[in-house]
Amino acid sequence: MSQTTQATAALRFITCGSVDDGKSTLIGRLLVDSKSVLQDQLAGVTRHGGTGTDEVDLAQLTDGLAAEREQGITIDVAWRYFATASRKFIIGDAPGHEQYTRNMVTAASNADAAVVLVDATKLDWQNPNLQLLPQTKRHSLLVHLLRVPSLIFAVNKLDAVADAALAFANIRAALLRFAEAEGLSPAAVVPMSALKGYNVVEPVAGFAGYQGPALLPLLESLPVTPAETTLPLAFPVQWVEKFPASSDTSKSRRVFWGRVATGNLMAGQQVRIFPGGQQATIAQVLNHVRQPASVAAGLSAGIALDRELDISRGDWLLALPATQAPQAGDADFDDFDDAPASQAAWTAQRELTATIAWMDDEPAVVGRVYWALHGHRWVKTKIRRIVSQLDIQTLQRQQAGSLAPNAIGTVELVLQEAIPAAPYAHSRTLGRLILVDTASHKTAAAVLVDG
Repeated sequence: MSQTTQATAALRFITCGSVDDGKSTLIGRLLVDSKSVLQDQLAGVTRHGGTGTDEVDLAQLTDGLAAEREQGITIDVAWRYFATASRKFIIGDAPGHEQYTRNMVTAASNADAAVVLVDATKLDWQNPNLQLLPQTKRHSLLVHLLRVPSLIFAVNKLDAVADAALAFANIRAALLRFAEAEGLSPAAVVPMSALKGYNVVEPVAGFAGYQGPALLPLLESLPVTPAETTLPLAFPVQWVEKFPASSDTSKSRRVFWGRVATGNLMAGQQVRIFPGGQQATIAQVLNHVRQPASVAAGLSAGIALDRELDISRGDWLLALPATQAPQAGDADFDDFDDAPASQAAWTAQRELTATIAWMDDEPAVVGRVYWALHGHRWVKTKIRRIVSQLDIQTLQRQQAGSLAPNAIGTVELVLQEAIPAAPYAHSRTLGRLILVDTASHKTAAAVLVDG
């Protein structure tokens, strides 16, 4: 994708941070000031004051669930769309409450950028060595772990402090110290007031001693997440479509549909099926409107092969050679820990070291079995060892025997079958999994492969 296209394509970003930092209000301000709200919507969230003045409750524009309106908090991610003269945006309002961190992780996994709000009124802003709130650190670290390309810190509610310039200077210094310690590279630190609209769409000259651009112009300049087109082909099969033998739609009687994970898909490519190990040639590639075409990573496609093979949902088509992965058969899952790892395309493996964000209400414990979802393939896995847990306050790694809800840690996983995983730093698509509790079927963790 060219640099021009990168800067003008629709940007998907989220707002995150601690509870009541003003995330919903910020989004409401962006929607109102960009004229993306219909009059009837605006009327529905307008309060008529006793003095004859009307006040718009900006947060109500995104808090759509009944429980959110009743409690005055954001529970689930609310996606909204708006546009300026130069760009379109898809914006997600992520919950700030710690118990809804799992929803924030879901939103961040597909985001091009994140705006982390910091409420100046909650901090000891007069102290040059002030401490940030734990949820500010947690969300920033999760954004970094999920490889969201761009991060902006927005210091909010500076209109409500006695000395906005001093508060911004001290908070900005604390944010930059935190960012340096954790290897974060924020695109900007912006002082603002979402309620008043200061530095949101238009800059307010000299507000809090800041002379840079407002938030919206910064967002207009950010790049979208590049598709992983330079990597070898990896294609997870999501759906198998069967055609009658006499159909002219494809040379094969079956078309395998899915979204290209990495690389470029084109007719004539040699692929190996995982885990079956068979080799085939791609006879035809169909795009999302069923027209023959080459398809790049990030887009949906249908594949017809030159011969009939036993392929189903959850299998992978991989460009690199691979040996056939072993089947688990009826082996006792408790004994698979000692089985040898098989090699396949993308170096399929059964033993992974990974960073996880624990989301379940029950703590993560060594030896417990979970379902792991990689692409569209379900594989049983268990936690062999908890290597460490990140202390959100000190940012130090410490030993841990379990991981509590919303904890971030490093673990060793062993899987019942090999999967074609890659380090998350190398491939955002192949390097992520989720763990699901086998009994409750709740999502237990977001997993980012380290190696």
